[in-house]
Amino acid sequence: MGEMADPIQLKDEGNERFQAGELDKAIECYTKAIKLCKDKKVLAVIYRNRSACFLKKESYTNAASDASKAIDVDATDVKALFRRSQALEKLGKLDMAFKDVQRCSTIEPKNKTFLETLRRLGAEIQAKLKTTFSTDSRVQNMFDILLDEEMDKDKKEKAANNLVVLAREDAGAERIFQNNGVPLLLDMLETGKVEMVLAAIRTFAGMCTGHKARTMAIIHLVGIDKLCSIMAVDNEDIALATSDLFQCINDSLTGGDRRIYGKEEALVLDASKDLKSILLALLEMVASKKVSGHGRDQALNLLCRNVPRKDKKDHDHSKSLFTIDHGLKKILKVCGQIPDLPDQLPMTENTQLIASVLLDKLWDDLRCDPERDHYREVCDEYIKGKFDPNDMDRNIHAINALSGLLQGPFEVGNQLVGRQGIMEMMVALCGSEREVDQMVAVEALIHSSTKMSRASFIITNGVSLLKDIYKKTKNEKIKIRALVGLCKLGSAGGDDYSMRQFAEGSTEKLAKQCRKWLCNSAMDTKTRKWAIEGLAYLTQDADVKDDFVEDEPAMKAMFELAKSKDKTILYAVACTLVNCTNSYEKKEIMPELVQLAKFSKQHVPEQHPKDKKDFIQKRVKRMLKGGVISALTVMVKADNLLLTDQTKEMLARVFLALADDAKDRGTICAHGGGKALIPLALEGSAIGKIRASHALAKIASVSNPEIAFPGERIYEVVRPLVSLLHPERDGVQNYEALLSLTNLAGLNDKLRVKILKEKALPEIEQYMFEDHDHIRQAATECMCNLVTCKEVQDRYLEDGNDRLKLLVLMCAEDDEKLQRAAAGALAMLTAAQKKLCTKMTLVTLQWLEILQRLILHDQPQIQHRGLVIVYNILNSDDNELAKKLIESEILEILSVIGKAMDNPKRQLVIDVARTCLVKAMDLGLIKPFTTPS
Repeated sequence: MGEMADPIQLKDEGNERFQAGELDKAIECYTKAIKLCKDKKVLAVIYRNRSACFLKKESYTNAASDASKAIDVDATDVKALFRRSQALEKLGKLDMAFKDVQRCSTIEPKNKTFLETLRRLGAEIQAKLKTTFSTDSRVQNMFDILLDEEMDKDKKEKAANNLVVLAREDAGAERIFQNNGVPLLLDMLETGKVEMVLAAIRTFAGMCTGHKARTMAIIHLVGIDKLCSIMAVDNEDIALATSDLFQCINDSLTGGDRRIYGKEEALVLDASKDLKSILLALLEMVASKKVSGHGRDQALNLLCRNVPRKDKKDHDHSKSLFTIDHGLKKILKVCGQIPDLPDQLPMTENTQLIASVLLDKLWDDLRCDPERDHYREVCDEYIKGKFDPNDMDRNIHAINALSGLLQGPFEVGNQLVGRQGIMEMMVALCGSEREVDQMVAVEALIHSSTKMSRASFIITNGVSLLKDIYKKTKNEKIKIRALVGLCKLGSAGGDDYSMRQFAEGSTEKLAKQCRKWLCNSAMDTKTRKWAIEGLAYLTQDADVKDDFVEDEPAMKAMFELAKSKDKTILYAVACTLVNCTNSYEKKEIMPELVQLAKFSKQHVPEQHPKDKKDFIQKRVKRMLKGGVISALTVMVKADNLLLTDQTKEMLARVFLALADDAKDRGTICAHGGGKALIPLALEGSAIGKIRASHALAKIASVSNPEIAFPGERIYEVVRPLVSLLHPERDGVQNYEALLSLTNLAGLNDKLRVKILKEKALPEIEQYMFEDHDHIRQAATECMCNLVTCKEVQDRYLEDGNDRLKLLVLMCAEDDEKLQRAAAGALAMLTAAQKKLCTKMTLVTLQWLEILQRLILHDQPQIQHRGLVIVYNILNSDDNELAKKLIESEILEILSVIGKAMDNPKRQLVIDVARTCLVKAMDLGLIKPFTTPS
């Protein structure tokens, strides 16, 4: 092809490639021919042919363009006209497509294809016009109501809400936009009435969803500053609605719009400037005093969601670098705010923790050491710049910013704490006369003592200080923070019984005080939250765990706080629950290594007597009784960035521990635990998803799935269960997942199809060859429930595999459950596909012996399945096979079973045997018994 210089030859070569389905090579030939061709008529044919290629490749803009070039040469070229019509129809330009087909039918009035297309397009245009006119009238009607100052308030609100619903349809959104809707929506925003503002914002969100051009037009008409000023209002609903609008805008500008714009996209739809302006505006909101706490939360949430890369394989992390350069100090400023001091930024209870989450996400998104060094330098410069020996407020601002870093990118905060003077400043602030200084310093000490080495340093230097603060201060807020500091230091040895930091009984005393504060409903939520923080550390001690679950009021108080609006509490509650259920990761300790460690005088971790299985089970029962499931379901629903992957993983671990006893699984389902597990199994860390999937498998294996996962949720359970079939999962997970899938596959066709779509079939087949008896039996039972699907039957009809042979041989196994499942699958397969009756006799010479064994079985269920297989063979249209069957001992067995007296317990078996004999008579293989005259 490379040597050809003749456009005719290249055109012919392109035609051959097109006929062979090699579209890319055909386009290449036609493109070369176009460059060489001087003859206008030949050129028109080549353009027309290339248009056909583009149509096949669904490149409709190029197809229409090439067809137009052919039409420019010859306006009566029906092939080019029709191809352009097809392309225009796919691009949604129905009126233009209709005109082209109309010209085609004028040139060839008897062509049925043209006439049919003309009729169809005419009907579609009429329907579209009808919709458009009806939509236009609805939009105009709503606008009239909203603009009428004397109109009833309820009617105005109803019209506003109808506008929101209409904006969610693409046709409706376009009509609102075309009917001068943006100025009206701006008027609605200016009213200042919450309902009207919300309706306008939500209408804008509908209009911006999935339409890049319209989104850019709305941004320029409304203005980014205007949208930010609305989000800054001190109203949670308005801030959230505006945040959703910003998210819709971001999604549309960064790839959420799938429309084909053609040439104009490169000319007018460059969204990079708008995206940069939005990012700068959000960073400006983060540290602005004019922004409410709710508005600040939403600005931080938007940055968390849209700045760091969603996929680490994507090399472009320029948004994170830009945010660090232009906004890192602003985020640190939020972390450093002290609500108890005057002239601080407005914040909610969640603001500072969201800021810490954002700091952590930005740090994780960096790709190399120079970038991380720059991040540290900016943080170091900010905190150093705040220290002032003459201004205590600036000092505690710096320490509080450091606390924010310790709760976010701990590595960065940890390095800064190690700098000369920082720890000394914390200790000095603890001794300050001002209560706010003590409070900030104690919190910083708590956050900085995460590493055990640092905890040891503080135990040496700071425990007496914390004890003094605890004893002397009358301020409950400081007292409880000092207590949490002591709790954290007291638990530095984890659950290792031999490494208790404090004297015997000290941790129990600290925990008792925490429980007392937790139960004090007169205290504010933020202060009670610190009591849970303390318990999160102390419950690593088994005595504290036992005391806590025995204290029902304290346990219920924690569950109620977990349901509150303050989502900063989630992590501490999750930690406490993980500790109480012992569902944290435990390394297996080999006895040989213990002996070796003792011999070499190394430390050996010791298990507390109350961390043994029977104590854990008692704690789980008490927690279930106390209402832990309802608390967990509320925590999972938290639509907030504070529900981190780590928190989700801990909640999944707790669910798995609670579902360990089959008797408790009904209680979990009754309180909505089944539904709550689904999002945990689909999103989060890899370990968290596995733990949640395993908990789902435990529930679905013994419960009625339709009750445990009502409605459409049942279909969402399939994917997590299939993930447990992976070879890397352990045997228990494989087994319980197979049991659950068996349960689901037995319900309806839609679920069976869903299981197949999730590509579970190869994995299930693989486990049918498993050495472990229970797993092999569970896989066979699952297959038995799936064989009604045509896709599964086709796999058994395929040649060159041992699938059918395996089923037949399994029918001869001693394990009755396995035998029953295999015989059931074989009975259904041979009933659905008559060819399998013949194939069954070819895969093994033992088929007749196995069949006899089945129909002689003393278990009625297995015997019934065997007799159904016999009937399927007789009914298979293979007369030779039926004859061979009846000539064997099977006829005698059928006769004995068929002549038996009616018996309710075995009636099904007797009836099938009699049906087999009747079928044999119909085939002329046996004659009816007659007495001699």
